[in-house]
Amino acid sequence: MNFKDAVVLVTGANRGLGKALAEAAVKAGARKVYAAARTPASVDIAGVTPIKLDVTDAADIAAAVQAIPDLHILINNAGIHVVGGVTGPDALSAARAEFETNFFAPLALSHAFAPVLGRNGGGAIINILSALSWASFPTTGTYSASKAAAWGLTNGLRNELRPQNTQVLAAHMGYMDTDMTAGIDAPKSSPATIAAAIVSALEADQDEVLTDEPSRQVKAGLGAPRGFYLGEARA
Repeated sequence: MNFKDAVVLVTGANRGLGKALAEAAVKAGARKVYAAARTPASVDIAGVTPIKLDVTDAADIAAAVQAIPDLHILINNAGIHVVGGVTGPDALSAARAEFETNFFAPLALSHAFAPVLGRNGGGAIINILSALSWASFPTTGTYSASKAAAWGLTNGLRNELRPQNTQVLAAHMGYMDTDMTAGIDAPKSSPATIAAAIVSALEADQDEVLTDEPSRQVKAGLGAPRGFYLGEARA
């Protein structure tokens, strides 16, 4: 699947990686790029069409399907991160919020747009995941769980949509220099660099892209004698 002359929808496109992905799609020659946000007025990107889309709202999703019958590429980027672990006092409410946006929303959007993509030749779905799909830390417990679920969803979509020739790309990355990670003291990649890697991976017909060194290290650690995801051994 190529971006050139394609119709693209990017969720959560008003900032961070979503904005970078919308800009990268325009740069790659997309015919039309819909930049989705809860508040379309917050989208400030040259060459795109802002569209109202709360990814947790069924009515907004249905309206988007009606508005974009010629879609070729769906990029499920919108996500939230509530800092905290699975045993914290707010773990249940945090998990529910994160799963609504990070798992159920991509499921709902993919389910709604899959027939559209099929009618338009197959197209592609890109799910923005994370190196935290494969690892969990005390401050990312519920977020990691939601991204792990989204990884499983992505693999399911790939298997089930293969007959209609829909490419499904899983994109993993470590920390990026965005509002979401403003309070985290760690090396961070540029959203523009990550977006360019994702565009290149889709056009190279890949099913998975590890966009930076942290994601590559975590993935490699899954096969270690003590898998990275197991954390430190008990004393």
